[in-house]
Amino acid sequence: MKKGIHPEYFDCTITCSCGNVIHTRSTRKEIKVEICSKCHPFFTGTQKIIDTAGRVEKYRKKYGKKT
Repeated sequence: MKKGIHPEYFDCTITCSCGNVIHTRSTRKEIKVEICSKCHPFFTGTQKIIDTAGRVEKYRKKYGKKT
């Protein structure tokens, strides 16, 4: 690697608003995030389908499995 063209690489602490702390390496020493894989609804399985004006049911009726 050429000297003087690459940024400094530090041990990094990523802190989520839920309190989860992740240790990794980055060009920044500290990163604060609002949502992480511990509290994100997609990863926790608490994701809910919000049905606005029957769109989900209409989609399921049109494209769902045929019985």
